[in-house]
Amino acid sequence: MNEHPFIAGDWGTTRLRLSLCKGERILDTRSGPGISALTAPPAETVTALTAEWVATHGALPVVLCGMAGSRNGWKETPYVPCPADSASLRRALVRFEAEDLRVSIVPGVSCRNRLGAPDVMRGEETQIVGALALRPDLGIGDKLLCLPGTHTKWVWVEDGAMRHFLTAMTGELFALLRDHSMLARAGTGGSGAGDGFERGLAIDAALGPASLTHALFAARSRQLIDGASKDWALAFISGLLVGSDVRGAIELFGSPREVILIGDPALTDLYVRALRPGRVDTVPLDGGACSLAGLRALAATH
Repeated sequence: MNEHPFIAGDWGTTRLRLSLCKGERILDTRSGPGISALTAPPAETVTALTAEWVATHGALPVVLCGMAGSRNGWKETPYVPCPADSASLRRALVRFEAEDLRVSIVPGVSCRNRLGAPDVMRGEETQIVGALALRPDLGIGDKLLCLPGTHTKWVWVEDGAMRHFLTAMTGELFALLRDHSMLARAGTGGSGAGDGFERGLAIDAALGPASLTHALFAARSRQLIDGASKDWALAFISGLLVGSDVRGAIELFGSPREVILIGDPALTDLYVRALRPGRVDTVPLDGGACSLAGLRALAATH
C-alpha cells in the first residue's frame, strides 16, 4: 500500500491528526476534534476532513490508531493480549468501508501487569511498532520503553514483542492537582518555575518511609511562607509525580541500565531529568514520528 497514497491517523481523546502519505513522504495533514470532543459521528468527521484528498486521489485506505478503536470511538476494536508484535497487530486490524474510505483500525494491547492487575493501552502500541521500525536495533534483546503522557506506559519488550506493561496516571494526576486542588493557588505565576522540578525530584528521592501524599502539601506551604510562585509550585508537583513514577517503575522493572523514551520532547525531557540521577541511560524518540512510522509499517501489508 505504501506505493500509493494512504491516510495515517492518530485519533486520541482530545485530538485527531491525519496525514496523507505516499511512501515515506507526507503530502498533506489535517487536524480535527478528539473522540471526547466530537460534535458529529466519526464517519462524518473523517470524510469531511479527507474530502479534498479523495477528490484528488480517489478512494483511499485509512489506518487509524488510538481511541478510534475504543468503546466510545468509531468502531470498537478488541485488545490483542501480550505478547504482541507488529504481526499480531496486523492480523487483528478491524477493517470496514465508509463512503470512499477503506478504514483499518489498529487494535489496542492488553496484559496482566507486574502488580497483578489487568492493563490496557491504545495508541502506544503503534508508537512502539514505529520505534522498532525506525530503530531496528531496539528489537534485539530486552528493552524497557517509557511513553510519558496522561497515562504513562512502561513497556517491557523482548526481541521486538511487547511482553507486559504498566500504566502510571502521572499526567492525569498532575492535571487534576493543577486544575482542581488548592496546591498551586497561593502564589503568583510570574517568576518562572525556577528549580521547582528539581526540588520535587529531590524531595521524592528522599521520601524514605514518607509518601507522595506527605510531600505534596509543600507546594502550597512554600508559596504561603517562602514566597514561591505558582509556576514554581506546578513544577514542584510535576517533579514529585514524575520522580515517584520513575522510582516505582525502576524498582518494578529491576533497575534497568537504559530506558527508551517515546513521546512529546517536552515530556520525554522531564523523564530524562528524572532518570539521570540514577545513572540510567536514555534514548528519546519523538512520539509523533514513531506513531506515523508505526501506522506506515502496519499499513504496508494492508
